[in-house]
Amino acid sequence: MTTTEQRPKAALKQGGLSKYKISAKVMRFLLNIYSPYFGAGVKVRTISDDFRFVRVEMPLRWYNRNYFRTHFGGSLYAMTDPFYLFMIVNNLGKDYVVWDKAANIQFRSPGKGRVWCEFRLTEEEIANIKAEADANHKVEPQFTVEVFGEDGKLVASVLKTLYVRRVA
Repeated sequence: MTTTEQRPKAALKQGGLSKYKISAKVMRFLLNIYSPYFGAGVKVRTISDDFRFVRVEMPLRWYNRNYFRTHFGGSLYAMTDPFYLFMIVNNLGKDYVVWDKAANIQFRSPGKGRVWCEFRLTEEEIANIKAEADANHKVEPQFTVEVFGEDGKLVASVLKTLYVRRVA
């Protein structure tokens, strides 16, 4: 069994905290104390109650800067990592399994000072993902998130690819 499609349905259940209904407020709290985020200075400022909007920020500190005194690239990527996955999981429900599949980051300009990014998910995007997963067994939606500096300049652009499959 080398592919997900060959595994029994029971093995496809989403694990971890996804089996619990966690409010946006609790999710925000948990992410803000999550050690990789806490250690990098990443702050989740907002998660909407419907999990369709997230805002994340990160100030430049001595412990998250690189040799050139700008934001460390790994921290810039980390601040964009799990959010579309959480948003999709919470909007599709437990009849679907969702995994991160791939990511590509393009650094555009040095990150100085506070950087921020926002994630948005529309009702139409959710409906399209659900319809394609139902019809085609799986779907690999892509999302782009842009990281901006406090001056409004584009710092990085991240392309995220997810894997979504209906299991029920």
